[in-house]
Amino acid sequence: MIEGNFKDLGINDELVEILKKKGFEHPTPIQKQTIPLILDGKDLIGQAETGSGKTAACAIPLVQQVDKSINDIQTLILTPTRELALQYLDEVSSFGTPYGVTPFVIYGGFNKDIHLAKLKSGVQILVATPGRLIDIIYNHYLALENLKTMVIDEADEMLKMGFIEDVDFIKSCIVQKHQTLLFSATMPPPIKRLAGKYMKDAVHIKLNADQSGPSSLIHYVIHAESRAKDRQLSMLLAQKEITQAIVFCNTRTRVKTLYKSLQDKFRDVDYLHGGMEQNLRTRIMDKFRAKKIKVVITTDVMARGIDVRGVSHIINYDFPKTSESYVHRTGRTARLGKEGTAISIITRSDADIYKEVSEKYGINPAPFPGSAAEEDSSASRPHRGRSRKK
Repeated sequence: MIEGNFKDLGINDELVEILKKKGFEHPTPIQKQTIPLILDGKDLIGQAETGSGKTAACAIPLVQQVDKSINDIQTLILTPTRELALQYLDEVSSFGTPYGVTPFVIYGGFNKDIHLAKLKSGVQILVATPGRLIDIIYNHYLALENLKTMVIDEADEMLKMGFIEDVDFIKSCIVQKHQTLLFSATMPPPIKRLAGKYMKDAVHIKLNADQSGPSSLIHYVIHAESRAKDRQLSMLLAQKEITQAIVFCNTRTRVKTLYKSLQDKFRDVDYLHGGMEQNLRTRIMDKFRAKKIKVVITTDVMARGIDVRGVSHIINYDFPKTSESYVHRTGRTARLGKEGTAISIITRSDADIYKEVSEKYGINPAPFPGSAAEEDSSASRPHRGRSRKK
């Protein structure tokens, strides 16, 4: 394992200085593993815990690899959702733009003529969702002759959303030899087949992929009847320890209903789900990142990859339907070594999936202080991440 700073990993002096100005002093473990491999042109399959610095681990070397004298697409980054695409663009732009690289993002729901005009003017790193990219490939000309690297981010989420065939088609449009980087929390058979088809001698990095989250993440539980969930949530949101929180529900209808019940009690609350117009979703996320909103009520649209620094609490108003969703939801806090708290409101109907989370990831949340269950408990302590599988 390479130790030290970004220069030790092969990052040049110009980019190192930019990274320092952006607060990137020391690479995370996954950055130490991946950056030299990417710079060396290796195909890579990366599995990592949420909050590990995966996006920067990929974006930093990709920026350095760009030939600034060529004003064509040299790197293509595919993400499953518009929110992730915009977030990836922010990450690349933060140090790519001062380095002299031109990044851009395209996604559905935005004016295609604006996208086409920008692509014509010259883009070196393109972030895209599969649908909009295929639309442009089918109906317009997109220069990919100088493409050197393709990134497939959140591949298992691509599979879940039905995009794997689109990814397969996009890969088939790139005829020249190129580097492929695939990131996925899990590796189901269709993802393995895709990797086997297009990746040669890929290096597989698996860093804490089976664990519940970072050691700075504390897990709590509140057992409640369904009719008492609103009261429990209001009690939680009144806690002064909460600086910013994401409240997860399982359906869009529940999100809107819960928002209506809370908006009179808490002024700095908003909601977001996948059925909303993209411009509105973007405005809400921008306000949340700027700390103008304290609480966002949402569905699992915010559970994968969305990085909002400073989120202190994740609250599962509805317990997730799968154990994987629990890990992704709670991964929105305690990012990059920061402290974070995950609180789940559990009803009797959640017993089976709650047991699965506990057994699969070794998570045993303590009753939240002050809850009825906590008063009945004699020895429970809050569970921190870094589960130990038995």
